[in-house]
Amino acid sequence: MIKKITIGIGAVVGLLLIVGLVLPSKIHVERSITIAAPQGTVFSALNGLREFNKWSPWAKYDPNMTYTFSGPETGVGARMEWQSKEMGNGSQEIIAVENDQRITVALDFGEMGKATAYYALQPAAASTQVTWGFDEDVGMNLLGRYFGLVMDSMIGKDYEKGLASLKSLLETPAAQGG
Repeated sequence: MIKKITIGIGAVVGLLLIVGLVLPSKIHVERSITIAAPQGTVFSALNGLREFNKWSPWAKYDPNMTYTFSGPETGVGARMEWQSKEMGNGSQEIIAVENDQRITVALDFGEMGKATAYYALQPAAASTQVTWGFDEDVGMNLLGRYFGLVMDSMIGKDYEKGLASLKSLLETPAAQGG
């Protein structure tokens, strides 16, 4: 009986390993929204990290989170680090900027890994379509590959909340210069 149980457990573990190797190693999450504001206004709001918490959904999850900013206020090298008992520690840094079109951000979640996020902007009539994306390559990390299966549903909702908050912030009369 013990031999059958051991063989059964070994078969399940072996199957999980084989399936894990077949799962994709790259994780991609993306959400978009149209904001009734000029592309330059939206770009300016995203091209620095000091205003990130005005619209970020994560700032609301832990009001005791602490932040440290370094580098320039905007553009490449702008950096934000956070420390939180609830959300963990990490950092984000703007690593590439294509004027009024795209901002790429390096994310470092410490032991949880590194990833890249981006904001892509396209004109849409008198508005701007903003796409917020997330990319991570977990390589041969089998647990990361399984985790990738639920990543879209996990952070996708936060991306939607953040984009809705950014839209609300930028569509106010004060943001429009009124």
